[in-house]
Amino acid sequence: MVFDLFKGEFIDVISWLDDTRDTMVWRFERRGQAIKYGAKLTVREGQAAVFVHEGQLADVFGPGLYMLETNNMPIMTTLQHWDHAFQSPFKSEVYFVSTTRFNDLKWGTKNPIICRDPEFGAVRLRAFGTYSMRVADPAVFLKEVVGTDGEFTADEISNQIRNVIVQEMSRVLAGSGIPVLDMAANTADLAKLIATAIAPKVTDYGLTLPEFYIENISLPEEVEKVLDKRSSIGIAGDLGKYMQFNAAEALDRPGGALSDAMGAGMGAALGLGMAQQAAGPWGAAPAQAAARPAAPPPPPPVGKEWHLAENGATRGPFPETDLRGMILSGAVTRASLVWAAGMEGWKPAGETELAALFAQVPPPPPPGA
Repeated sequence: MVFDLFKGEFIDVISWLDDTRDTMVWRFERRGQAIKYGAKLTVREGQAAVFVHEGQLADVFGPGLYMLETNNMPIMTTLQHWDHAFQSPFKSEVYFVSTTRFNDLKWGTKNPIICRDPEFGAVRLRAFGTYSMRVADPAVFLKEVVGTDGEFTADEISNQIRNVIVQEMSRVLAGSGIPVLDMAANTADLAKLIATAIAPKVTDYGLTLPEFYIENISLPEEVEKVLDKRSSIGIAGDLGKYMQFNAAEALDRPGGALSDAMGAGMGAALGLGMAQQAAGPWGAAPAQAAARPAAPPPPPPVGKEWHLAENGATRGPFPETDLRGMILSGAVTRASLVWAAGMEGWKPAGETELAALFAQVPPPPPPGA
């Protein structure tokens, strides 16, 4: 009777109630890690309990209520040499692992991703979004990530997951071939590609990402400003309408710097209009017309230049004035081959517009003259 009472005082109850919402792994603390054989283990929904015996992973328990005895601890029974009618405690560390989702975790590119766009050429892109994470394999997660950490939070692994995401994001964006202006309409497809690409890596950590979202893909601020200008011009239709559009916007924002600038511009335009009215019907005030210097005469028109073909070689180009002298001197005859810009090929000079120059050549002198 006394022994049963003494035995009842040492009934172990092993459980974990988490109210932090960011703890992924918590180690059940017990002095000397001594756990009595026959202890009660409570594993709630969204949890798993991992037993580590003498540094070796022994058993993993899912949700439920367990009596820690030989019938439900096969691996532990093999590792532990039970004696004293199974009444002696055994030393083992118990890690509770949360298998619920950790939602609204942030990711984003620290540095721009350089991509080749078919319309804009090389561009720098930034992206950010959210994802959810949960432990899919508690044993792997404990061995590969947690180790002997007594309390492991989501922040301790989120940086590594973020690095994996950004690496695959860079690769997928650079190889997608989707124009920048069309990426907003394809974020869901891009998110699926990235989630598929990072799945093998996070599986190695014992994790899975049930949800992955791209919230925004953006260009540098200066490029976005140029696109805004371009869009405004496209909406206005032409540059004149775009200027009118800007003026109308400025009038709708009284008191601003742009409104003041537009007011000054309009004042200058009104002053110019008044000055033109005062100038009279000839478009300039008499005093201004007298003081204005005369415009220089326009340059003389440039005549056509000609090339000559003689003995398999070409000469020139010669201006038409020089060619006139060569015709008068007999150096160029009607049969001489000539060419000028706009002609399909070489032609005898007498068959071109130079024929008029040959009419000015005097006939040979009469005999005996």
